[in-house]
Amino acid sequence: MAGLRVGISLGLGLALVPCVALQAAPPTTARVIALPPAPPPLGLPQLQSQVSCPVLQSRLRQVLGAESSVWSVSVADGSGRLLADLNGLTPRIPASNQKLVATAIALDQLVPDYTLTTRLWRKPDGSLLLTGEGDPDFNTAQLQRFAKLAMGQGGSSSPAPALVRIQLQEEVPQRWWPTGWPGEDRVEAYGAPITRLAVTSNAKVMAVSDPPSRLQQLLAAEIKRQGGQAVITTVGMGPPAANGVLLHEERSIGMHGLLSLANTESHNFTAEVLLRQATGSWDQGTSQVRTQRWLAAQGLPMTGVKVVDGSGLDRGNRLTSRLLVALMLRMAHHPMADHYFASMAIAGERGTLRNYWYDTELQGQFFGKTGTIRGVRSVSGLLNTSEGPRYISMISNGSAAPNSVIGQLLRQTRQGACP
Repeated sequence: MAGLRVGISLGLGLALVPCVALQAAPPTTARVIALPPAPPPLGLPQLQSQVSCPVLQSRLRQVLGAESSVWSVSVADGSGRLLADLNGLTPRIPASNQKLVATAIALDQLVPDYTLTTRLWRKPDGSLLLTGEGDPDFNTAQLQRFAKLAMGQGGSSSPAPALVRIQLQEEVPQRWWPTGWPGEDRVEAYGAPITRLAVTSNAKVMAVSDPPSRLQQLLAAEIKRQGGQAVITTVGMGPPAANGVLLHEERSIGMHGLLSLANTESHNFTAEVLLRQATGSWDQGTSQVRTQRWLAAQGLPMTGVKVVDGSGLDRGNRLTSRLLVALMLRMAHHPMADHYFASMAIAGERGTLRNYWYDTELQGQFFGKTGTIRGVRSVSGLLNTSEGPRYISMISNGSAAPNSVIGQLLRQTRQGACP
């Protein structure tokens, strides 16, 4: 892992063998002997629990100074050594660093060429059904193609307008937003409702409060423009009708593009959809449980960790800097590691970090995920150093000047002294 540069395949070739739970034979006496914990998977280093670089620990402590109590900072190398750790097991609100969890589970649970698909079906009674998986880039051009197909592969030759009956399959409104999203955020474009059928991610300048109604209006208008008439209704979730025929499908950008939307651009809608699809449920409670279960299965430090949503907009989320470092270490040894780290912003060059540390020693050397909500600033990612890659997570809940502190922490870590 020394000298890792993101965007180039890691070529690790590691077989990630799952832990196998040992089964004890039925006891022959009244005494029960506890078995030792199963070893970690082959080729997958575990994050150590003891700090091994007191020099770096001291330097980072000096940077935090009197603000130490509102910060959590953890640094590890590629072998799993915990080089420095300040309040690393203190649960804090992570803001958009939560997306590192959502994108990790999506990359692990979904196939590498995964796409989000919107489909048009013909039901046995001749009516049509439109289904979706939350494509964040579904747009009016694609909607026009669906309208054309709904009109009969190009429109009707009858002098009377063709009448098209279409059902839109959608989640109930109670599932459109994670329950903890503040009302003032739900009206903003970044807090738009999360639905399966979403034109431009349910946002224009502001959030679209009723996405099915907007879609009905847009689709009906397009069918009318093409010479037809439409009766469009919204129905609840369920499988396509028995013996239904798939007429057409539109696919989203691929997995790499979806990950980049979530991490590089910090797109809340995409992160929420990825978490729902990866956990196999659009029910928030079910998705939360399955996410926590997946994290625990990776052997990560779970004390105080609470996953509420996939984007980090909900203030009920709680992560630790040590968990995020352990997660990145785990993903660095994943077969799709290059996709994970290449999806992040780059200091001074790309995404939410494009305006930070330009023309400094950090430019192009730090690949990270930012997080910002009121009173919270977090940055976690991979820092290239002369001693190899360093996985670093920095979370503040209440810092007076967090951006300045984060820059100092990165520079001190990059100085090395922990071979």
